[in-house]
Amino acid sequence: MNRILFAALLVCGLTSTMTSKVMAQQDSTSKKKMKRFDMKYGIGVSIVKKDTTNTPGTSKGRFVGGITITRVDWGFSRLIDNGSFTLSPTNDFLSYKGAKTSTFSFDVIQFGYRFNPNFKLYVAGGFDWTMIRLRKDITIQRGQPELTYVNDDIHYSKNRFSNSYVHIPLNFEFRTKENRRDKRFYFVVGPEVSFLLNGKLKQISEEKGKVKIKDDYHFQPFRYGGTARIGYGSIGLFTKYYFNDMFDSPEQKGLKNMSFGITFGLN
Repeated sequence: MNRILFAALLVCGLTSTMTSKVMAQQDSTSKKKMKRFDMKYGIGVSIVKKDTTNTPGTSKGRFVGGITITRVDWGFSRLIDNGSFTLSPTNDFLSYKGAKTSTFSFDVIQFGYRFNPNFKLYVAGGFDWTMIRLRKDITIQRGQPELTYVNDDIHYSKNRFSNSYVHIPLNFEFRTKENRRDKRFYFVVGPEVSFLLNGKLKQISEEKGKVKIKDDYHFQPFRYGGTARIGYGSIGLFTKYYFNDMFDSPEQKGLKNMSFGITFGLN
């Protein structure tokens, strides 16, 4: 609960600070608009400051941003053990099902400055989940000084080990001119920092039914990395790589996380 409260305060604080800066820069004629993304992609509603940089005869840069649901990333996660996709004997207990080990994230706020029709710099805030589907019938132990596990005598139809973070990316966005279909190509790259909300173990078995256990499980409390996206219109591809270790546990030193997949709602 304390971590969730901290995340809420962090997002609200960022929103308040950036909003005051945006309002100070906007002239009194700026209007808000509701922009509804293509619902066939499952993207929600965005409330942003109107960006008139593309209006003919307008060349001045301007601040843009607001509350939004954009850059919805959905894809696969992979563990990299000291440069290898094959887990070492020490980390073999984290062996996972690749097709069911996934990531999901989205941004809820963004504030930035559009310098011209083709380049924008902005900071965003949102949430990120990594879900590891374990192959083995084990239980990761909570409240231990290091990341430890025990082998179980029962079979789990689902044994999912996951984490959730609040993330703050700084993005550099490059885009082309609109084509005849009023669409454009995007390239977005930038660093990102994340703060741990919690870790969770979810197990399903005939003997125990459904079990959910929350703990930090030695996931890194502070994570940093980089993201790259390339897309056309509102859809594209993304990849993320985190430079520090996935766990704050000495036995897992050098074990890192990356993800890749499809992104919706490029804006």
